[in-house]
Amino acid sequence: MVHSNVLVLNRSYLPVHLTSVKRAFVLLYRGVAKALGEDFQTFNFYELRVSPDEIQSLEGEVIGTMQGMIRVPRVIVLDHYDHVPKRYVRFSRQNVLVRDGFTCQYCGVRLPKSELNLDHVVPRALGGKTTWENIVASCFECNRNKGSRTLAQARISLLRRPVRPRWTHWAHSFPGKVRYKEWQPFLHVVEQRKMSDVNFESSRA
Repeated sequence: MVHSNVLVLNRSYLPVHLTSVKRAFVLLYRGVAKALGEDFQTFNFYELRVSPDEIQSLEGEVIGTMQGMIRVPRVIVLDHYDHVPKRYVRFSRQNVLVRDGFTCQYCGVRLPKSELNLDHVVPRALGGKTTWENIVASCFECNRNKGSRTLAQARISLLRRPVRPRWTHWAHSFPGKVRYKEWQPFLHVVEQRKMSDVNFESSRA
């Protein structure tokens, strides 16, 4: 529980990174951040304390401390930090797979990353470059069938045109990473589209 994720917002309510529950409690206790509730109300560290009658309804989303039982926050807001996250995403195999949702862009089958290749839409033999706009995730079979041909020559099409992504660096859909429904209102529209295949889990799940 103490190592699970908490979304950190700057004071303009823009997401800047993820932290652990343990670190979030430190920030709350020091008074440099507040927890954010479902209706956008804020709570300091002491206001997160719960009574014995409330513990069962929170279904495990509480931690025992010297101050009593404390509700686990899933979103915190920093008081004095207006940094706007950079929107540059480094080109890499992992990031291409994340952008494409670990899905072959030719046949539409979603696969583990170990079963996916990167394919040049315009083959390198025909001058195709290794860029965001010319690289897509491809399963082994589609990659073999297409070979060094163009889409027209191979008589196949793309699910979507490849573009440079615009999600923030911490918002990558790492395999196995739990995401919480409390984060969803603060994610950029582009990020919401990118993560449409990710199941947001309730903090009480």
